[in-house]
Amino acid sequence: MAFISFLIPCFVIGTDIAFSCQNTDDFVGASSPGDIVIGGLFAVHSEMLRPEEYPVKPVIQNCAGFEIQIFLQTLAMIHAIEMINNSTLLPGVTLGYEIYDTCAEVTKAMASALRFLAKFNSSEGVVEFKCNYSDYVPRIKAVIGASYSEVSMAVSRLLALQLIPQVSPASSAEILSDKIRFPSFFRTIPSDFHQTRAMAHLICESGWNWIGVIATDDDNGRFALESFGVQAMANNVCIAFKEMLPAYLSDNSFHTKVDHAVEKIVKETRVNVIVVFMRQFHVLKLFKKAIERNVNKIWIASDNWSAAVKISTIPNIRQLGTIVGFGFKSGDISTFQDFLRSLHEKPNDDNKFLREYIMLLSVCAHLEYHDFQMCISNQSQDDLLQNVENKHQIWRDGFLNANIELGFIHSTILAVYAIAHAIKGQCKDRNCKDPSAFTPWELLEELKKVTVIDDDKEIKFNSNGDMSTSYDVLLWKEIDGHMEVTTMAEYDPEKGDFIFKDEEKKKEFLDLKKVQSTCSQHCRPGQMKKVTESPHTCCYECVYCPENHYSNQTDMDYCYRCNNKTYWAPVNSTTCYRKTIHFLAWTDWFAIFLLLLSAFGVVLVLSVSVIFTKNLNTPVVKASGGLTVCYIILFSHFLIFLSTVFFIDEPTEFKCKTRQALFGVSFALCVSCILIKSLKILLAFSFDPKLQDFLKCVYKPIPTVVTCTGIQVIICTFWLIFRAPFVKQNFSIPRAIILECNEGSIVAFGIMLSYIAALAFICFIFAFKGRKLPENYNEAKFITFGMLIYFIAWIVFIPVYATTFGKYLPAVEIIVVLISNYGILCCTFLPKCYIIIYKQETNTKSAFLKMIYTYSSKSAGSVAVSQISLESKSSSSQATTSESCKGEKNSVNGNCHFQVPGQTLRKGKVLPKNTARATARKRFSSI
Repeated sequence: MAFISFLIPCFVIGTDIAFSCQNTDDFVGASSPGDIVIGGLFAVHSEMLRPEEYPVKPVIQNCAGFEIQIFLQTLAMIHAIEMINNSTLLPGVTLGYEIYDTCAEVTKAMASALRFLAKFNSSEGVVEFKCNYSDYVPRIKAVIGASYSEVSMAVSRLLALQLIPQVSPASSAEILSDKIRFPSFFRTIPSDFHQTRAMAHLICESGWNWIGVIATDDDNGRFALESFGVQAMANNVCIAFKEMLPAYLSDNSFHTKVDHAVEKIVKETRVNVIVVFMRQFHVLKLFKKAIERNVNKIWIASDNWSAAVKISTIPNIRQLGTIVGFGFKSGDISTFQDFLRSLHEKPNDDNKFLREYIMLLSVCAHLEYHDFQMCISNQSQDDLLQNVENKHQIWRDGFLNANIELGFIHSTILAVYAIAHAIKGQCKDRNCKDPSAFTPWELLEELKKVTVIDDDKEIKFNSNGDMSTSYDVLLWKEIDGHMEVTTMAEYDPEKGDFIFKDEEKKKEFLDLKKVQSTCSQHCRPGQMKKVTESPHTCCYECVYCPENHYSNQTDMDYCYRCNNKTYWAPVNSTTCYRKTIHFLAWTDWFAIFLLLLSAFGVVLVLSVSVIFTKNLNTPVVKASGGLTVCYIILFSHFLIFLSTVFFIDEPTEFKCKTRQALFGVSFALCVSCILIKSLKILLAFSFDPKLQDFLKCVYKPIPTVVTCTGIQVIICTFWLIFRAPFVKQNFSIPRAIILECNEGSIVAFGIMLSYIAALAFICFIFAFKGRKLPENYNEAKFITFGMLIYFIAWIVFIPVYATTFGKYLPAVEIIVVLISNYGILCCTFLPKCYIIIYKQETNTKSAFLKMIYTYSSKSAGSVAVSQISLESKSSSSQATTSESCKGEKNSVNGNCHFQVPGQTLRKGKVLPKNTARATARKRFSSI
């Protein structure tokens, strides 16, 4: 009991005041002397007792809620300092420490910080006010802590007055990376920025977008909530509700707020994922209430409680659902575990925390594990002094080791070693046994350059004072009836990726996706989100992607447009499909039909050629212009039929250019030759001297054909050079691409067709004038009919061509080409072939002479009769008579002379028979 009696005087309660220390030395929780002293700030107790709702006197009260995990951090600091003192890291220099309990209160922490700022060797702990602290030597050279970000923010502002280095193993608030506001703050853990980003990444990867957040209403909770909100928004995650709990358990509204938060969780049935940024004792109260209400969710734990043993040992903790957390990367702490095993053998005169722990073991020894832990946490310092009487000292082997949170222990040891390495850098050329050998601000500059070896890796502070260590992704699993905290993956803050050690761990991660936590049902591929009136973007309706749009993932905000005109997509599509390419293919039945017609036309041309060749010297062939002209016309018909082939199958640049040029030149050649035939026929049977003179001047067969065809060649050449036809993709049909030839210049195309039409019209005029030729030789009549067919076909073609689209557009032009070509071919040659084959008796020279003689006699007689009737009217004036002569005439000295080609008739005379026969022979020979 000697140990107990030694401990009790430390907690004597005065009659007037209720706090545990009578002087400033009693304020220290654990200490050890040394050449260089390092301060420590840890929330060994979770709350400070308040006799009243609000403080009325500036008195530091007793604390309650002994925190085993943070007590272990103080031991880790002590162990690290002892290890350094027993090593060669700082030869000849001993490190000491002064560790204070902040009780998770800023006020208490500020009191401790003032103690740190006191001048070295000042018996009264006086803090001097100076304008320049460059030479000022405080009690300590650096500070380890604090446990919570809110406390660290306040303390760091105070320590920054003298630029005393502060290295925290647990304060992760993102704002502490601001070196303007916190110039002397460092930490051996990553910033909350990386933790909140990792949480948002985990939530997004798991397919959750409708979550709740609960945080403490302090600086740490608010900053964490703000940072997480930004990261959640960046990952398309919506926060359904936010609940803030009071930062201090002594707050009278704490339990009401907890009840309200649990009620909110229960009501939000679609929210199955809850992110919790709270301290361990807050989580403990929340979870106990949630278990009472049978809440079953997925809980995302922050680094504060992700590995908390006292929470994982709550009875029926498995009923809460799945707990996934982020903890700081741990290292090898085997030496610390050995230190704990022998802790009860070590002296505790200067460690009030250890003495209090030993008393708690005695008071709570009769309880089971979790109740024992709760007993330790729930004892106030005042109650402990009353309950410890008549209790035997008991030590529980393994209890401390069982409560280790590896990440915090490792980061605490790392913080001590970082300061030790900085001290080593300052002590190279100085006698560090002298406390004034260097100042804290000089140590601060050295700390910025420190590199620490951890697990064979070099780590150092970045420009923000943070150590870029990784996170362990922790999964709470029930093993053998107990909840165990296992490592599921590692999160690399620099790469922003999860690293799984094996497939089993990855499977555990994938199993999380089975839980749904969404405001709306997932939109399937082929659908997109349509935002509703809800302020949250995660609440939406799913609508089908419209035509020519697609989505290939779930929950897409919009559908992608098929970015190429060669692709299309139906409604509710997950991909784009290549459009079917359409053109008038060889295998198309209509194309085959047209090709057969063209082939038949070619056969017809060849047949006519054979017939005319075999009957080369017959009158019909000679009367048709001779074999040369016929061959040219037949060859042009052959080329026209051939040009239709270029309208079929997949269009190419060559086909597009060739088909119109070939058709245009061939048709111009054909009509030019027919025009020459019309002129020749009209010249042979015309009785008008003036018309004959005109026809004799015009009738130049070779120059006329060359000129007429040459003009068309020039038109086509200019067309092909400046605005040539090209292959065009027509997208007018939604699901198909029509390959077609664009004419390049509609004007050029129109000029080409207009020129052919002009030639045909001239040919039609001349042929029409000779339509009353001998019945057996009425070629002009058939030419006239052929030209009419041509005109009708192309007049109909223009509106049909302009209103037709699709792959059968070329077929329209093929049809009109075939109609006009067949019309001219048949009208020009089939009557001749009919005479050659079926009326051979008329295909003789004598038959032709007789026919021409008869026609000439009738024509001359009619001219004479009409002249006699006109002569009676010529008495009034010779000039008038001369003007009144009709028919074939020539006026000389007022007398009318009738003329048959080759002979002049006198007034009133009848053509002799022998003269008519001679005329007939001459006309036959001219034909």
